[in-house]
Amino acid sequence: MSKIVFFSIPAHGHTNPTLPVVSELVRKGHEVWYYSFNEFQEKIENIGAEFLSCDEFLPPISQEELNRKVGKDFAALIEMIVDTTISLDEKVCKELREFKPDCIVSDSLCFWGKLFASKLGIRYICSTTTFAFNKHTAKLMKRSLKEIVKMITGMPRINKKMQLLRSHGYEVDSFISIVQNDNETDTIVYTSKEFQPMADTFSERYTFVGPSIRQSCDGDQKENREKVIYISLGTVLNQNYDFYKNCMNAFSNSDYKIIMIVGEKTEIDNLGLIPDNFTIKHHVDQVEILKKADVFITHCGMNSVNESLYYKVPMVLFPQHSEQRVVADRVAELGAGIKLKGNKPKHIAITVENILSNRIYSKNAQELSEQFKNAGGAVKAANVILKKISG
Repeated sequence: MSKIVFFSIPAHGHTNPTLPVVSELVRKGHEVWYYSFNEFQEKIENIGAEFLSCDEFLPPISQEELNRKVGKDFAALIEMIVDTTISLDEKVCKELREFKPDCIVSDSLCFWGKLFASKLGIRYICSTTTFAFNKHTAKLMKRSLKEIVKMITGMPRINKKMQLLRSHGYEVDSFISIVQNDNETDTIVYTSKEFQPMADTFSERYTFVGPSIRQSCDGDQKENREKVIYISLGTVLNQNYDFYKNCMNAFSNSDYKIIMIVGEKTEIDNLGLIPDNFTIKHHVDQVEILKKADVFITHCGMNSVNESLYYKVPMVLFPQHSEQRVVADRVAELGAGIKLKGNKPKHIAITVENILSNRIYSKNAQELSEQFKNAGGAVKAANVILKKISG
């Protein structure tokens, strides 16, 4: 029996793909600890892993600050990473020395997991729920001038945090060594090689396993019924009242059935009169909705795009920051979606109509779905972890 420790950030898109992998490892008889956050405790414990809470160690951040910083303020991201690492250091290092895990599997943005593995000399496997990024694919990010200026002006803050890490026993050369994997790092990527941009620039130590998606018994339910349009801006940058109202105006007189998810902190009452063909909720089981959907209007988070393509649903692409723009560009390049040219009602309505009237988009989504399902998923990811441990 192996002992395996997982780390992830408090984000559904980064945590959910790992849960079927953990379930598979537990099913095979291995002991799994998962350092995560209270909103995921029930899910983690239900699949048989040991949940360890990190909430009290995460620096407090308001929703307003989160909206401002996510994907836009690199120095703030590094500060949060270092502060979280230092805050967790004493507790986690003590527990890991006692547990003696065979490896640490840490999300590509959960850099404290990577830092603990390096400090304690534990085998490290990177879990990448976004596209894999290296010096070649990083050029696809196309950061805005404002983001670049923020990164440059934030360098003194970043360097100060690197010194703080070194003072706590973490041997880090620079922030680049923390945030970027190289071709010598064992990495599991939750997409297919066909979907990954510039896949040939990654070494054999990168394993593209396809989406790791919770399975259910019900098949797809898209035959002989009205068209279903699913709208969601994810779980973080989702308080966009103007966009939701524009969607309502776009489809209020249509024959489509609209399911719109607005997140926990969006006040549904503030959206005004809800058209009869709309169902608006704070959250839903996204997988179950995508089994019925014909088009998905999405923020282009990797997890949402993976689930949409897995269930053969073409997309209207509305990315919110640079990483999501890379995902949107790839979907559009492969012909499984169309990027919005504007967010007014006419733009939204025309783009949905274009997707529904041209079968090439659903055909391309179906081809990507087949590639995803052939990539191996959670079972392959679990086998890769065990192979790295035994090898």
